[in-house]
Amino acid sequence: MLRVRAAAAHFVLLCLTYVSPGSCDVAGGAGSVNALPAGGGARLAPSFDAATPRNVTALVGKSAYLSCRVRNLGNRTVSWIRHRDLHILTVGGYTYTSDQRFQATHSPQTDDWTLQIKWAQQRDAGVYECQVSTQPVRSFFVTLHVVVPSARILGGPDLHVDIGSTINLTCLIQFSPEPPAYIFWYHEDEVSGRKQVISYDSSRGGVSVVTEKGAATTSYLLVQDATPADSGRYSCAPSNAELASVRVHVLNGERPAAMQTGSAGLSNSWRCVIALLAACALHARLLRAQLAS
Repeated sequence: MLRVRAAAAHFVLLCLTYVSPGSCDVAGGAGSVNALPAGGGARLAPSFDAATPRNVTALVGKSAYLSCRVRNLGNRTVSWIRHRDLHILTVGGYTYTSDQRFQATHSPQTDDWTLQIKWAQQRDAGVYECQVSTQPVRSFFVTLHVVVPSARILGGPDLHVDIGSTINLTCLIQFSPEPPAYIFWYHEDEVSGRKQVISYDSSRGGVSVVTEKGAATTSYLLVQDATPADSGRYSCAPSNAELASVRVHVLNGERPAAMQTGSAGLSNSWRCVIALLAACALHARLLRAQLAS
């Protein structure tokens, strides 16, 4: 079925570009390029720029740009085809789909033929073919990845801290092709339901935020000298992802089983060390007994 649809798509392309029917050998692998038949005359054959990215990552809801650089195009036509359903999207500068999010752009005096996909959706992900109307056709394949950025606060969903200690929250933003433009932190008192943006210059003082941007962006919120009033839900809200939340419980001497503090982690580590030393001592004692016998 796919072969029939592929043949039909290529036949339509030939009609649209006023090229007489002939045999078409479409490349079957990502990024592959077909060879032109021998004896093409003195005119240089079209060729693709090997440096053109074959993998493109776009942010959901934003525009995606798929580039195809064709040298020595001459009077041939560049078309874009979506491989998922072999749908012809554009031929030259014309759009041949009812989905007006797709548009081909070409700047004069350049070799670039760019397919723009406006407001990219996850369903747009897949392989796209840039095709030149030679005989047989030459094809260049680009794979589009559409990502949805996500945010999460490490250590959740509940964190317990001692009164007077420092609340240290880490928000990790991943799967974003670019760092968020901004990150807001919120504090909600779950008793009163009051929610407000955490202000670094409030009268409370002792609040600071450190953000490290990169392939993955990390934002650290530090609240010193924690009091019971600092309990509640804390949310990290980046500009390009859904917010992430965690509940913070400021305790006055209570030691719940689920409490996660530095001292608890250190205690567990020492238990492991002591157990390991005991096992080694027992092994040595058994070894000495065997040698003595």
